[in-house]
Amino acid sequence: MSAAGSGGRIQPARPGDPSRIGPYRVAGRLGAGGMGTVFAATAGDGTRVAVKVIHPSQAGDPEFRARFRREVQLSARVQGPCLLPLLAADPDADSPWLATAYVAGPTLAQHLAAHGPLADGVLYAFATGTAQALEAIHAAGVVHRDVKPQNVLLAPAGPRMVDFGIAHALDGTSVTRTGVVTGTPGWISPEHYRGGVAGAPGDLFAWGALVAYAATARLPFGGGPAEAVAYRVTTGEPDLEGVPEQLRDILESALAKEPAERTTAAEAAAGCARLLAAASTRVIGSGTAARAGHEAAAMQELVTAQWCVPAWQEDTWPRAAGGTGRRSRHRAVAAVLATAAVAGMCVGGVLALRPDGGGPAKDGGAPARSAGSGTKERASGAAGGQSAAPGGDARGRQDTDPRTVAVPTDPLAGVADPAFTRTGDEDQPAPGEWNASSAAAGPAEADAAAAIGAEVTRMLATKDMAFMKATVTFNRRAQTVVVTAGPVSTLTDDYKEVFHRAGATAACTTLAHRLKDAPTSWPYGRFSVYWKDFDGQDEATILGFGEATDGCYTGSAGQREGSEEGLTTATFPSSDKSEIQVAGRTAKALTAAWRTRVAEGHGLTPFDSDDAITLGFDPVEDTLYVWVNDTSDTLAGRAQQSHFRDVVERTACPRLLAEYNAGRRWNYTHWSAAVFQGNSPAPQFVGSGDCLPAKRRGGS
Repeated sequence: MSAAGSGGRIQPARPGDPSRIGPYRVAGRLGAGGMGTVFAATAGDGTRVAVKVIHPSQAGDPEFRARFRREVQLSARVQGPCLLPLLAADPDADSPWLATAYVAGPTLAQHLAAHGPLADGVLYAFATGTAQALEAIHAAGVVHRDVKPQNVLLAPAGPRMVDFGIAHALDGTSVTRTGVVTGTPGWISPEHYRGGVAGAPGDLFAWGALVAYAATARLPFGGGPAEAVAYRVTTGEPDLEGVPEQLRDILESALAKEPAERTTAAEAAAGCARLLAAASTRVIGSGTAARAGHEAAAMQELVTAQWCVPAWQEDTWPRAAGGTGRRSRHRAVAAVLATAAVAGMCVGGVLALRPDGGGPAKDGGAPARSAGSGTKERASGAAGGQSAAPGGDARGRQDTDPRTVAVPTDPLAGVADPAFTRTGDEDQPAPGEWNASSAAAGPAEADAAAAIGAEVTRMLATKDMAFMKATVTFNRRAQTVVVTAGPVSTLTDDYKEVFHRAGATAACTTLAHRLKDAPTSWPYGRFSVYWKDFDGQDEATILGFGEATDGCYTGSAGQREGSEEGLTTATFPSSDKSEIQVAGRTAKALTAAWRTRVAEGHGLTPFDSDDAITLGFDPVEDTLYVWVNDTSDTLAGRAQQSHFRDVVERTACPRLLAEYNAGRRWNYTHWSAAVFQGNSPAPQFVGSGDCLPAKRRGGS
């Protein structure tokens, strides 16, 4: 989790996000990770900053808090080129935080995914600048301990090394437990693997791997399980094929197995600077200590002069929140604030990550995360839509509005000898199922794969997430259709969850139709959804799984119900012009309708803000979500909630049905209403419904 820049695109704030952190007003999110969340924010004078807020589970650990307090003190010492200085911090806050300057630019990992390896003067500038950064860090008595591609930003003026999230002192007073290995596989030194030792030489080892990766776009110690990577790091030689010969000598020294044999950051910076100077016809001398400052400045001038990377489209900076973080986030959707900028922001954010597609790779790969909480119930619930997948019906319905075609809830009812025999089997996918799946064999499987892929793309496109292409494969033995995203790296879990839901829905609805239409010959009734980080991964991360024989949406007694996952998806800005227009009009109409209801004298009170009511669309469940930031407990009672449900249904349904009747592209006929009481980040769902008459409904 980078605390320093926009390695990812700026996203509006989400439900539960703070509106202010210390002296800074939150404008949106930059990313999230295991340690916490990084927010885009502004100071009182308009200066843009990145604020890292530590996750509550970490903040509640006294040992972590003590370590964080010390790291803040140490980071304040670090000053130098190709670094972003610490601006402010509060390690004793309920949620500890630190702030650095904001820099617009991709991470090294994002740049390589979009543009390939660095070369010539740019490569030497990268190597020089990052080595200079480590030199300054080590001079302050700090060890970075997390040097990796995600922690280097390619800013307009040169590389910037960021995130001292797990930096520690060299003076022996660190409170880190001895022997605990922290860091990212492939960027950990041999001595750290062997005994948990993390010092300046370890940073140089990771720097050598980093520069090799920048020069080749290949992981120098390969991928695969963490144990396999650790073995190669401790016993094998790095892959330096393609690294310029002069630079290779420096990297080989940095990547020596024994710490004492490695170059120092200062030596590496000087050596890389000489290569950079040769590329620019300038000379950097050996100099004395008295001239060290002049030489550092000269190095930085060379880095800036040779630095030339493709322009990074900087986001339009979101407007800082005026009330709660939820209001700012929701106002961006409901009032359609800076619509074009928000839509462009999402598109631009994925350009550097857009993959080429392709099927699951079987050789090598990254360490698979532990299987998530995907269970049959969760995966089936995640498949919360009832849109008929295009081409999902073996009989063909080209002339039928697919929205009116019901998704079977019990497709094998009355079938004596179905081809799918795993009905009711709640076992999780076995290890190796993903790896053993293969491309479609025959026209029936090919048609199903195309239908699932098209439906996933339809859902994701309205959120500017269509870059997460679905690869559909089949495991006949497991009777499972496998839906995989990737290779896509450096995305937050929110994106993965949206793909999980979209993939599960598309697979469930398509398989339900197939089972209904060809129950004695179609063998696939289970589906699983995976996330692949890069080509060569030998076991992707499972996001969830389910079965298409017991319905494809969440609900009770035939009534669709809202879910927190659906609400989270709805908070992502829409890029579809119709959705944006309907959202803006409906939000205003709901606010006016509630004022009217209050004025009628039902014992109701107005909300304490004109923008308390917000809404957004979930394309997975085809549902309009309406939520209220109820800081004054206006909807605390059942009677008040009943009035609000009625207002939502009476106001939203006519607008949804008008769009539905105007053309087949509009799928939203369901609604769900939620309330955030006081400052609670958890929603309370107060009502759901379907605007279509029962005789016109598609779905289950």
